[in-house]
Amino acid sequence: MKRSFTFIALSGALIMTSCVSKKKYVALEQELQDTRSTLQKTAVEKDELEGKFAKIESRVADYNAKINSLKDSNDEKMVMVEDVAAISNNTKEKMKETLAKVDQQKLQGATSLKDSMNLAVSHNLKNSLSDDLKQDEDISIDIDNTVVMISISDKMLFNSGSYRISNKADNILKKLADVINSEPSIEVMVEGHTDPRTISNAVVQDNWDLSVKRATSIIRKLQSSYNVDPAKLIASGRSSYKPLVENDTEENMAINRRTRIVLLPNMDKFFAMLSSN
Repeated sequence: MKRSFTFIALSGALIMTSCVSKKKYVALEQELQDTRSTLQKTAVEKDELEGKFAKIESRVADYNAKINSLKDSNDEKMVMVEDVAAISNNTKEKMKETLAKVDQQKLQGATSLKDSMNLAVSHNLKNSLSDDLKQDEDISIDIDNTVVMISISDKMLFNSGSYRISNKADNILKKLADVINSEPSIEVMVEGHTDPRTISNAVVQDNWDLSVKRATSIIRKLQSSYNVDPAKLIASGRSSYKPLVENDTEENMAINRRTRIVLLPNMDKFFAMLSSN
């Protein structure tokens, strides 16, 4: 009897041990499957990342190859200006000729080739305008990382409180259109800016309305009178919320009433077109 009890107990223990081992086995088997799935997913993600990286490397190589192979009309290789623009050596020589005519005080502030390029382009653009349009208080030209920003006082473009373009604006708009049309890839944003004095009448609701209508008027003029491709043009109204100076005097408010034209040109073609002036 005692032997029978011992045998039964031992058999039960073996069965329980077998059950526990099977559960552990199943758990380990599932863990193995999960690990394999994770590894497979990681391998796929790794392949995708390597594919993306290879594409990026290829694009960088293509870009560098294009930069190195660029040539101007004189079959002269282009060079990079501090990683912001590509210009030819011929243009660099023209820049040197122009810089000899630039105000020496301004030239002393040019500490890099990019600064010199900006000064040369600014000088030539101003010289391309007629004498009555070159007053400093009426036209401001700034160049930052090859972006040309031209601010024009509204008294040169519009009558007070109006978005109709005056006849005296034709000269400067023609010059701007020549610059824009010289480079097919150029994009242009025209921004209208006002002072904070409220305006409201039958045709203008407020300063937002006036600033947008003025920008749109300039764009329509460039398109209809000077054949500028409308796909290049963007109209933007900034109302009075981007002043250059405090609106605390009549003179300062006059400064803030302006139209800003932002150009993204090919600097080499831009400079070459103006360098003869």
